[in-house]
Amino acid sequence: MKPIKAQVIAVLYGGISAEREVSLMSGTAIAKGLKEAGFTVKLIDTKGFCLSNLVEQGIDRVFIALHGRGGEDGCVQGALQYMNIPYTGSDVLGSALSMDKIRSKQIFQALGLPTAPFTIVEKTQYQSSQAEEILKNLGGRVMVKPANEGSSIGMAQAEEKEALDNALKAAFLFDQQVLVEAWINGPEYTVAILGNEALPAIHMETPREFYDYKAKYESTTTQYHCPCDLPADEEEQLKQLSLKAFKATGAKGWGRVDIMRNEQGDWQLLEVNTVPGMTETSLVPKAALVHGLSFSELVSKIIKISIDDDVSTESR
Repeated sequence: MKPIKAQVIAVLYGGISAEREVSLMSGTAIAKGLKEAGFTVKLIDTKGFCLSNLVEQGIDRVFIALHGRGGEDGCVQGALQYMNIPYTGSDVLGSALSMDKIRSKQIFQALGLPTAPFTIVEKTQYQSSQAEEILKNLGGRVMVKPANEGSSIGMAQAEEKEALDNALKAAFLFDQQVLVEAWINGPEYTVAILGNEALPAIHMETPREFYDYKAKYESTTTQYHCPCDLPADEEEQLKQLSLKAFKATGAKGWGRVDIMRNEQGDWQLLEVNTVPGMTETSLVPKAALVHGLSFSELVSKIIKISIDDDVSTESR
């Protein structure tokens, strides 16, 4: 294997998912950080790009900065694995399970990890008359989530049957299956995972109804608290729960776990993100900075983790 700094790193970004614009920002920041660390980097927008060209270009390793479908769901991971090109982050299974909000919720539930009550609605079977019963069964207020979208795309809250019916029909434009989750009335936290370590938790606050796309990428009023406002023992509980959730879906390398706390003070797992946003102001870099890692050091560490994973795989 080539020395780490002698490897040619391709940063795959952009793509064709609904999260393309965020991915373009993440990939640009990652490439900049890797170059500052002394890596040879090729920044590649996968929109219209044939992945087999990576072999011809002499790419030694890929840093995946693709968010959403095609990049975070196991597809690009499978293609790279087939071509024997090492890459950062989770493998095919871990990526696919983490991306699918329904399957990951079912895994949390099966393992006894705390997560809010939910139901699954199938586009082909849904009728508007079901909305009232769904609301009743889930406590009168719900969050609607397409099964395989990120960045809060297609998400909406509802507490009336007409609003739920409209939210479901909008979500069906993205997915055949939609997750309807009982509303959690409490603060939201996120925990970045780097290797086998949970970084300092971040508490997000927004004046919006929930931490949606605008709160994440457009609002100037969203506040991020890191260190967060938890006592040390409670933050440690949050970190350990995040690690369990991360491992439960088969995720590895690096990522982020989103969690809320309900009015009773109980943690409720939301989801695992295997390729979270990576602009210099994104959540994972914020946590890494508090942990003592600059952005350049963070992206270098993610490369190092992927190399260590290669070595451990070869030794088995």
